[in-house]
Amino acid sequence: MTAVSKYRLLFLRAVYALLAIGMGSIMWPAIITGSGDWSLMPGVVKCMLGAMTLLALLGIRYPLKMLPLLFWEMAWKVIWLLAVALPAWQSEAMDNDTLQTAIEAGVVILVFAAVPWRYVFAHYIKAESDKAMKAAAA
Repeated sequence: MTAVSKYRLLFLRAVYALLAIGMGSIMWPAIITGSGDWSLMPGVVKCMLGAMTLLALLGIRYPLKMLPLLFWEMAWKVIWLLAVALPAWQSEAMDNDTLQTAIEAGVVILVFAAVPWRYVFAHYIKAESDKAMKAAAA
């Protein structure tokens, strides 16, 4: 079993709190009041981010069980930075909105720093799959 220090757990909880409070303070007022753009994709984004903030609250209580939420957060931000921001920067076509979003997405470095990577390797990469565990139990 790979132990995770109490300081790493506190760091993880702080990251979940940052997601829940930071994004939640923006999304939930809009969701509750129905304000802003609710056309198809902006509405989908609001609801997805609202759901993410609720799940981040669970992460404060269960920081290791909720690691997949942080994997999702890291994945979409890295994909966006590589697929959208980097090409815009390379072609010198980055506008202010794209630059602002790139800076905000760049905060994902805190998530990468908070994740207990030895634990992730032991429990998500090296561990047997659920199917293999079921077969062994039968």
